[in-house]
Amino acid sequence: MGTIETNGVEIYYEIHGSGPTLVLVAGLASDSQSWLPVLGELARRFTVVVYDNRGVGRTTPRDAEIEIPVLADDCVALIDRLGYPEVHLLGHSMGGFIVQDVAARHPDRVDRLILVGTSFKNTKHNDALLSHMADSLDSGADPGAWFRDLFRWIFTARFMEDEAAVAESVRLAVEYPYPQTAEQFRRQVEAVERFRGVEPRRIRAKTLVMTGEEDLLFPPAEGQALAERLPDAEFSLIPRAAHSIHMETPAAFVDAVVKYLKRR
Repeated sequence: MGTIETNGVEIYYEIHGSGPTLVLVAGLASDSQSWLPVLGELARRFTVVVYDNRGVGRTTPRDAEIEIPVLADDCVALIDRLGYPEVHLLGHSMGGFIVQDVAARHPDRVDRLILVGTSFKNTKHNDALLSHMADSLDSGADPGAWFRDLFRWIFTARFMEDEAAVAESVRLAVEYPYPQTAEQFRRQVEAVERFRGVEPRRIRAKTLVMTGEEDLLFPPAEGQALAERLPDAEFSLIPRAAHSIHMETPAAFVDAVVKYLKRR
């Protein structure tokens, strides 16, 4: 673990495992620790780099500018500073927007691209939902209740019916030692809303688009459409998974990633 200073911020990162380099880019309100359910298995096969985007975790300052292209610049700067000429790049949700921007503007830095639970840009439905979530935080919502509301959108109904699992997840979120502030959450939400996507033809990397069968934020049709618009992409539907595939169905997530990246 360590930090690098670039683009006016100090980015926190961790490196695990050995093998071909795989950089994982987290989504909205998530940081490097959101990958823990899959990190160990992926690190058995790859050199896995995880880091905290602006607005989350241990990356500072907290009031740094947040725009999707700026977050993409941070990702490329981290890859450069760590000395990797080319990497596999995986982004989840907002992270999917970030890595698409990287792949479009820096095609020589991306070997294979994996887009998880994402699309070309956010929908108006999601913009309204996330703005409402930001308003709730601003108004001083109870953190436990707020996370329960969030979980209904990113996990399956089956998970939400397991009260013990939900209660433990809420506890871990509320007690997390590097919490995101209401201001940081809104700044990320607004950056997502402003992002208009990239021209699909500019993404030359071979790409896997992975979508949970029960994803409410980016349903399977969104993922399928994304794969069809990219020049060299295939679509993978993960059964019994919602938006947070890597958290709720980590074995299926790892299996899909490993099979794709090991296939030449």
